[in-house]
Amino acid sequence: MSAKLINGKEIAAQVRQQVAAGVEARKQKGLRAPGLAVVLVGNDPASRVYVGNKIKACEETGILSLSYDLPEDTSQDALEALVDELNENPAVDGILVQLPLPSHLDADPILVKIRPDKDVDGFHPYNIGRLMQRKPTLRPCTPAGVITLLDSINTPYKGQHAVIVGASNIVGRPMSMELLLRGATTTVCHRFTDNLGKYVGEADILIAAAGKPGLVKGEWIKPGSTVIDVGMNRTDDGKLRGDVEFEVAAERAAYITPVPGGVGPMTIATLLQNTLYAADVLHED
Repeated sequence: MSAKLINGKEIAAQVRQQVAAGVEARKQKGLRAPGLAVVLVGNDPASRVYVGNKIKACEETGILSLSYDLPEDTSQDALEALVDELNENPAVDGILVQLPLPSHLDADPILVKIRPDKDVDGFHPYNIGRLMQRKPTLRPCTPAGVITLLDSINTPYKGQHAVIVGASNIVGRPMSMELLLRGATTTVCHRFTDNLGKYVGEADILIAAAGKPGLVKGEWIKPGSTVIDVGMNRTDDGKLRGDVEFEVAAERAAYITPVPGGVGPMTIATLLQNTLYAADVLHED
């Protein structure tokens, strides 16, 4: 392997240390700790793991974690009422409703109901709109975490061609805005894109976020490029695989993220950053 690994675990640990220092600085000023409310509906195993990791990360950084574990049959009205309550709670700086929700619940009105200044996931139309207008406030966590990874290797964005594979609202679309903000020439590929390999082969910066294991072939990778693999796909043998054929891609790229241990840890670290930002900048104590 010729590519250098971008170690998301190490960089996320540095971010968590910065957040912990920020929380401690608030306490030294006599201010309360930032508060994050985490709402989990039902018993999805993966969601329980994610929520547990978020709560643990809050404890490590001194952020107050408020956990709401709701039964599978929670109604839409009951969930919306809880969000209303959290919106008005002055101890809560961030509200996170863990997705996916059970099938009888509609996530869209829930996400819109969360106050924009408490939307630490960065999914509210207001926050996405601010990013579109080049005036970001609370930023979607995974794309912002990817930028932190790219900054860690001093990526020169201006004049670079950034190609994103995947056009989801959670990663692909806001990722394109983050890269445009920094001066990259940005292309977004999706399921209707013809000749995906052609676009991947032109990428100085490649962000793979389609959620399909091995979709991006290693031989497509431009020599000397930077590859960020957002994919987290559980295979039949229980292993996690990214969207990129790692072994071949790593022989061609200059930098590459592993799966696991690359982008995943950065999402939670950025969530903590957003919570601290909401407390420091958006809310008055």
